[in-house]
Amino acid sequence: MAVADLKGLRIALVGPVPPPSGGMANQVLQLTRLLRGEGASVEVVPVNAPYRPAWIGGIPGLRAAARLVPYTVALRATAARADLVHVLASSGWSWHLFAAPAVWISRGRGVPVVVNYRGGGAGPFLSRAALWVKPTLRRASALVVPSEFLREVFAGFGVAARVVPNVIDAERFAPAAAAATATASVRSGPHVLIARNLEPVYDVATGLRAFRQVREKLPAARLTVAGTGPERARLESLSRELGLGESARFVGRIENEEMPEFYREADIMLNPSLADNMPISILESLASGVPVVTTNAGGIPRLVRHEETALLVSPGDASAMAAAILRLWSDREGSARQARAGVALAKEYTWAQVGQRWAAVYREVIASRRGAAR
Repeated sequence: MAVADLKGLRIALVGPVPPPSGGMANQVLQLTRLLRGEGASVEVVPVNAPYRPAWIGGIPGLRAAARLVPYTVALRATAARADLVHVLASSGWSWHLFAAPAVWISRGRGVPVVVNYRGGGAGPFLSRAALWVKPTLRRASALVVPSEFLREVFAGFGVAARVVPNVIDAERFAPAAAAATATASVRSGPHVLIARNLEPVYDVATGLRAFRQVREKLPAARLTVAGTGPERARLESLSRELGLGESARFVGRIENEEMPEFYREADIMLNPSLADNMPISILESLASGVPVVTTNAGGIPRLVRHEETALLVSPGDASAMAAAILRLWSDREGSARQARAGVALAKEYTWAQVGQRWAAVYREVIASRRGAAR
């Protein structure tokens, strides 16, 4: 389904790009591809370009300056050619170093700028830094967030936002063929997938402890951890301490193009995160027909319903995670029902739906600039 009024539009898309792969980086790549498919001209300004020379990346103070200077130069040049600037933003230093400059530089050049804020840590960040963040947001032409959860967080600080959800590629992320499903049904234990970066906020350690409890009941169970990050060595050590052996494998960073196959090979997806907003990994699982066990952190309960499209547990509760996995594995009819509901829900997040909403945002901010110029 074509999205109206995007052909010929010049968009500067500001955000992270792989490597490493992650929710926001993958959304940048996906938005670039989809917008170009509608005839828009998209220039990406990466906020995480490689350090040159590479050794600078090992020096904290120097590496920030080494990345910020070329980023600012590229941003000024790209904004000058754009009809609008679309900034994918998150909390912490990333906001101050990259998102805020993008807003001020774009508006200084008279170009409308859309701030697309993401991440489950918005509340604590705004509590600490609202005095610095709000003046920048007032300069933005629009603030867009991917969930009602984040919209309410910003509203609590007196900042209005509109919701445009994440996009899922339902053609790539689709349920496994019937033959693969039949093969899974004869196994004596589930294949569990965790697809998150290995960072403290995603609490993969609790996922490992939950999986050990699953294996106590189902020794044939297997776990795949797809992701990388600073916690990898510690988590691999924990896996050995828990005696998981070859039943748990860490496959490292997986390019988004390869992820559909990992979902198709999984029976259950586990998301153990401590804070979250609208995890793209949950959407990908739903679209792939993979039943989901997830914590109820942040905005997740606004994305999925307990007992309907996922099983929700409290963060940090390994026993509850294990019980939910065992329940899905033992109740095949209930698991299949949840998988069908998940596939139906994922269709609400396809480009045919989401693209229309982005087109409306773009039309609005461009019209506002033209009206102000009269």
